This record gives sequence, C-alpha cells and structure tokens, in this order.
Amino acid sequence: MQGTGEASALANNKEQTVGTSVAQSSSRTRIVSIALNTFREAVRDRVLYNLVLFVLLLIGGAIFLGELSGGQEKKIITDLGLSAMLIFGVFIGIFVGVSLVYKEIERRTVYALFAKPVGRAEFLIGKYLGLCLTLLLNTIIMGAGVSLALIYVSRGWDPLALQIWPAILLIYVELMIVTAIALVFSSFSSPALSALLTFFIFIAGHFSSDLKTLAAFSRTASVRWLFSALYYALPNLANYSFITQAAHGRVPGFQQTLVVVLYGCVYITLMLAIAAMIFARRNFK
Repeated sequence: MQGTGEASALANNKEQTVGTSVAQSSSRTRIVSIALNTFREAVRDRVLYNLVLFVLLLIGGAIFLGELSGGQEKKIITDLGLSAMLIFGVFIGIFVGVSLVYKEIERRTVYALFAKPVGRAEFLIGKYLGLCLTLLLNTIIMGAGVSLALIYVSRGWDPLALQIWPAILLIYVELMIVTAIALVFSSFSSPALSALLTFFIFIAGHFSSDLKTLAAFSRTASVRWLFSALYYALPNLANYSFITQAAHGRVPGFQQTLVVVLYGCVYITLMLAIAAMIFARRNFK
C-alpha cells in the first residue's frame, strides 16, 4: 500500500510538472504572438518610416556640414547621427508606447482579446516586446546609416564605423527603459499625460546624479530623503550617454557596458511588473 501511495504521488507530481510546463509554453506562445502582431502594426505605420527617413536626412546634412568644417566631418556625423537616433527613438518609444494600451481600449479589441485565454500581463509584455523589436529595427537602420556616412566621408573603411556600435547598444537599452516607463503610465493614464510624464522622467533621468549631490548638501532631513528617494527611483540615464566619447573614437569598456545593461534589464523588469499590477486592477467600461 505504501508503494502504491508513493507511485500515485509521483504520478501526480509528474502531471503537475507537465501541466506547468505546458502552461508556461502556452503563455510564451501568446506573448510572442502579441509581440509579432504589434511589430507588424508598427512597421505598417508610416510615421515610423518618416522618422527614420528624417534621421537619415539629418545624417546626410551632417556629411554636408562636415565637409565644410575642415577635418571635423567624422565627429560631426557621429555627434549628430547618434543624437538624432536617441531623440527620435525616444519620440517613437514615448508616443507609440503610450498609445499601445489606449488604442486597443478605444478600438475595443481588448475585450475580444481578454475573452480568450490571454492574461493582462501577457498582453502588456507582448505589446512591449513588439515595440522593442520595432525600435531595434529602427536603431539598426539608423546606426547603419551613420556607419555608411562615416565610410563615405573617409573615402574607404574607417574603424569608427564599428567603434560607434557599443554606444548604439547603450542608446537602444535607454530606449527600452523609456518605453517601459511609458507603458507604466499608459496602463492607468491618458496618452497626453503619459507622454508628458515619460518625457519629464527622460529629462530628469539624465540629471539624476545631481539629485544625489543635492541630497548630500541638503541640511533638512526631509529634503534629503526626498532627493535620495528620487535618485534611486528615477533611472540613471546618464550612464547610457556615450555619444561624445564615441565621436572621439572611444568605446565603453566591457565591464561598464555589462553593468549598465544589467541595470537596464532590472529596471525594465521592475517597470513591467508595476505596469502589470496596475493594469490587472483596471476596470474597462
């Protein structure tokens, strides 16, 4: 009897393990499906093509300005090209990110979606990954444009064409962080307010180190706690700004890159968890 009980327990554990594995596989399948559908919708959006085209035109303008600058063309192309990638990538991440959830609610497609075995967290993660895939495609296209511009002005191969890519990687991670923040606000607020708050955090994130300095020099305990809390709550986006150094041919070290990428992954995971918690409590009318 004891052997029969142990065999039954082992069988139940095996069934539970198989059931959990199947559920996780189904969840991943649904997330990937939502992400690919979001990517296809974003690719069909002409606004994204226009932004990429505009950045490539800026790179062309940088080539023209560089040829008039007396030997500074590579620095100008790198500075202007990477800066344009960041700014327009942020615009894509914010304005598309804040409308991901709102658009589905306005079109009422979210009701039909949630009638199926699709969780709200799966919906949010799938939407986020789809937009990140779109940003990755745009970043690669724009980065390739900067590299080709550098090769063109050098009249041949230039090592800087490859040296800028670690800086481009950091730009992309920063865009992923900004998009995750936009998704948090869009889970409970209107698109206009979400875009404004996300853009404010993007600006403040580049000056977050100043908050730590203000906290250190503050004489009031409450103010010191406030600045310290803001310093740890806001993303330290200054760590991803390597544009000026890249223009001078310097690349971030492997350890530095690994640390800031891991920091970005942790912050993104936290933002997605917060967005999922808020969205799970939201009532749709």
